[in-house]
Amino acid sequence: MSAVTLIWLQFGACAALIGTAGYSLSRNGDAIARRTGLSGSWIGLALLATVTSLPELATGITSVTLAHAPNLAVGDAMGSCVVNLAFLVLIDLFFRPQPVWHRASLGHALAGAFGVVMLGFTLVSLLLSQVKPSSTTALVATTTPLGFSLATPLLLALYLVAMRTVFAYERDHASADTPDNGAAVPELRSAVTRFALAACVVAAAGVWLPFVATNLAGAMGWNKSFVGSLFVAMATSLPELAVTLSALRMGALDMAIGNLLGSNLFNVAIIAVDDLFYHPGVLLADVSPVHAVTISSAITMTGLAMVGLFFKPRGRVLRAVSWVSLGLLATYLLNTYTLYLYGE
Repeated sequence: MSAVTLIWLQFGACAALIGTAGYSLSRNGDAIARRTGLSGSWIGLALLATVTSLPELATGITSVTLAHAPNLAVGDAMGSCVVNLAFLVLIDLFFRPQPVWHRASLGHALAGAFGVVMLGFTLVSLLLSQVKPSSTTALVATTTPLGFSLATPLLLALYLVAMRTVFAYERDHASADTPDNGAAVPELRSAVTRFALAACVVAAAGVWLPFVATNLAGAMGWNKSFVGSLFVAMATSLPELAVTLSALRMGALDMAIGNLLGSNLFNVAIIAVDDLFYHPGVLLADVSPVHAVTISSAITMTGLAMVGLFFKPRGRVLRAVSWVSLGLLATYLLNTYTLYLYGE
């Protein structure tokens, strides 16, 4: 067996572990929602979104500490945002009763708006961090006495404000959207235990993943920005995909969408967490500026999703997906091609 084949097998094993555990997360997350009386939207936005983003968190911390690959860390977090938004196209394709944008709750636009704010702040931080240290405009590249960027606590604060605001909205407007399909619901204690075990599997696979990705980039001659933003982001987004498809099978559309948009909020906050663990300096100052393309693509795609949520188009192009979904897909493909050409 060649070395390249072995690396691909390791990558596939990581993906399989994450995908299987992600399915368990969705099933037990649904049980927790039923037993506690929480809304499906909030379970998707907070609980599932946080746990399904554990691979990005584990991969990011491992990349900036043990693997010494900051481009993988940023590429994974930002690339996962783009991948999650591309999953909305799959939802629109597989959800056949009516176009997903017409059926989805308008409340998801609030999470999308906060996503645009956080992504925009990260984009500005990245661009200013690339400025020469002698320039007074590189404020975000200034480190605190503890060694992290001044932008890091601000980004974490934005995340907390976003979650608090969305929670308040969901509490006042949302209702449980997970239908009762007649299946037996596990006891709360059993569901929580299985949920925690699945979360541990996801985190463990996420620790292993950056080392496999680094070897894959070297073996294939690919740049780490491209590998992090495409392959690692796709693998670490498998829990979101598993949860999304499982929620669709249960008829819980808002749980599926809330999971994806909530994961993006957490993914952006992961950049701040990675910066806390990155000791050589400011994380965004030591990565390729090509990540600005990924962040810009995520902002564009989030904007398109918000247009769909507000406009609620009813038609489908060639009876497949709406024009909003086609815009999401085109932006994702353009981002991937750009990273392949100009990544470092």
